[in-house]
Amino acid sequence: MKGIMVTNMKKFASIAMAALMLTGCLGLFSSCGNKEEGKTSDTVKDIAGAKEEFIIGITIFEPMNYYDKDGELTGFETEFAKAVCEKVGVEPKFQVIDWKTKETELNTGNIDCIWNGMTIDDDRKETMCLSDPYMKNMQVLVVKDENVEKYSDKANLDGITIVAESESAGETVATTDEIFANSKYVAVEAQSNTLLEVKSGSADGALLDYIAANGMIGEDTDYSDLKIVDAYNFSEEEYGIAFRKGDTETKDKFQKVIDELMNDGTVDKIAEKYDLDTLLIKK
Repeated sequence: MKGIMVTNMKKFASIAMAALMLTGCLGLFSSCGNKEEGKTSDTVKDIAGAKEEFIIGITIFEPMNYYDKDGELTGFETEFAKAVCEKVGVEPKFQVIDWKTKETELNTGNIDCIWNGMTIDDDRKETMCLSDPYMKNMQVLVVKDENVEKYSDKANLDGITIVAESESAGETVATTDEIFANSKYVAVEAQSNTLLEVKSGSADGALLDYIAANGMIGEDTDYSDLKIVDAYNFSEEEYGIAFRKGDTETKDKFQKVIDELMNDGTVDKIAEKYDLDTLLIKK
């Protein structure tokens, strides 16, 4: 009898171990399935209330995200994101990121979205989950005021030094547009740095967003001696918000609120404060 009991106990232990192994395998396959879909973390669950903060990746450039004289983060994107997050039901936390590694920051879960005047293009559609476009923009050439007339002539662009933010739409123009084929291109870390290079004389011109340029140059700014060359408008584009690849549920939840705030005039009021209302894209 004792031998029979020992045998039965061994059989029971074997069955239990097999069940545990099966459960583990199922869990493993489930996890792999999520990764294949591109969901590195359950952002939708976070929005439902399991996570207090929704981390928004940004870079600092006026008038989108910048610090005011009191050191407070402000700008069109900052106010826009706060209004949407309030209605979605999450607390926004703004985190400055390296623009060159934005996709990695996003898809590894270090941030939950990129909300920073990001241009929609085919490559980004492949690596991120993008909102509908909400604002139009273009790339412009900024030079010293004294050189505007000179560089309005394409022939005078040969041999000059052009700067743009690394991995930006400005860089694409600098390296692909034929009028800069004989120019020297230098990449810098941020759009604000491009203006510093021109002001200091290290570069002849900067290629950057019209919105950023318009907010950072002119009277009562540090770059009052710089001006946009009106003769050129490069790479007309549209801005979108990026969520993790495959996370369509989070994107859809935010998109619904964005559409509501676009239609009820909330976004118009924010945009008017920064002279951006004419650039909004509405459905």
